[in-house]
Amino acid sequence: MFISISVESFHPGSQIDIRQVKNFDQFIGHEFPFKIIKLNKARRNIVVSRRAVLEEERARMREEIVKVLEEGQIREGVVKNITDFGAFIDLGGVDGLLHITDMSWGRVNHPSELVSIGDRIKVKVLSYDRKRERISLGLKQLTAHPWENIENKYPIESQVRGKVVSITDYGAFVELEEGIEGLVHISEMSWTQHVRHPSKLVNISDIVEVKVLKIDSENQKISLGMKQTEDDPWDTLDTKYPPGTKIEGTVCSLTNFGAFVELEENIDGLVHISDMSWTKRIRQASEMFKKDDVIPVVVTEIDIKRRRISLSHKEAFENPWPRFAEQYAVGVEIRGAISRLLERGVVVSLVDEVDGFVPLSHLAIEGLQTPRQSFAEGQELPLEVIEFDKNQKKIVLSVREYFKDKDQADYEAYLAEHPVQEVVADEDDADKDDEMESWGDVHDEQDES
Repeated sequence: MFISISVESFHPGSQIDIRQVKNFDQFIGHEFPFKIIKLNKARRNIVVSRRAVLEEERARMREEIVKVLEEGQIREGVVKNITDFGAFIDLGGVDGLLHITDMSWGRVNHPSELVSIGDRIKVKVLSYDRKRERISLGLKQLTAHPWENIENKYPIESQVRGKVVSITDYGAFVELEEGIEGLVHISEMSWTQHVRHPSKLVNISDIVEVKVLKIDSENQKISLGMKQTEDDPWDTLDTKYPPGTKIEGTVCSLTNFGAFVELEENIDGLVHISDMSWTKRIRQASEMFKKDDVIPVVVTEIDIKRRRISLSHKEAFENPWPRFAEQYAVGVEIRGAISRLLERGVVVSLVDEVDGFVPLSHLAIEGLQTPRQSFAEGQELPLEVIEFDKNQKKIVLSVREYFKDKDQADYEAYLAEHPVQEVVADEDDADKDDEMESWGDVHDEQDES
């Protein structure tokens, strides 16, 4: 850059300012004081510097300011540089550091969120190390600490609005005002939903209604609740659904031991496998229902304290067992189709989809070690009822008793249909045989031999 005085001189770009300058055009046409830093008469070469003038002025100002600079003073300065950890402020001849933690009582992700280079701001001198020439500045200290009189601003049980500023695995932090954040623990988010992660209910920057549950002013902690801003539906659930209430619900999930049925939004109860059917012996809920099925249920019990509802599907229908007492009286002959092969007998499906059990010895085949040697699911058997237990809901049947008064030719035809064969051990046998426990004590002569 050339500047007109009485003669032309050269001004290096690096000497234009104390700070780095990217746009030199901003100086064209303006007058400034310069200092000659190099003179070569033989070559008629003059080099000048504006920076040298600024540095001398800065040194003079520095001498003046360090004499009067004290902790606690409020000074005006210009943002000189911004880093990840803070901003350097030119107080007029001397720089101080405004650390990111002293910029705001609230959360600051980066200093550039609050200040820009060239901004003129007021700051407070927090500390001044004359020996090391280090000055620490604060911006947030210009305002009162937000935690002062916190109990009066946010009384326990008061309901306020706040912004979600952070989400963790265990909850969400909500900013009530700059510098005041409280934690909504995951357990305080919903009365009814099983919240696996806070992000399922809230997002960063969401404005939410919360209730103040607890304040620890000494440790600057506030416990907040979202669910407390609404009535707890469980408080009146036993009145709304007293035991005996019949209602339709939607199957929302299945487990090995039962099905969870939603009665209303986020309110569900359990139908245990033992309460699914009057007639079938259910091993898994998926044998009866699939997800999203709409089924009738009867409320059998509500445990408000444990927040559990017990439901029954079978009680939504008439108990058929008093009727079965005559239909399946001992001595009645009937046919049934094999539905399951167990190690010590077979389960057969009878009329009305009721299950009966035929012990191994009553299959009337001598030397039979397992039903799989002679039988398969779906085959029909001629049967006679040998035991009926209405209380245990158990029907025991016998092929052997059926053929006692039948022609020998009929029995031989039966044997021909079910020859004894060698079988390979089935990995599922142990699991299937566990079902024997549901039939209780069933008389089997082979067990006595």
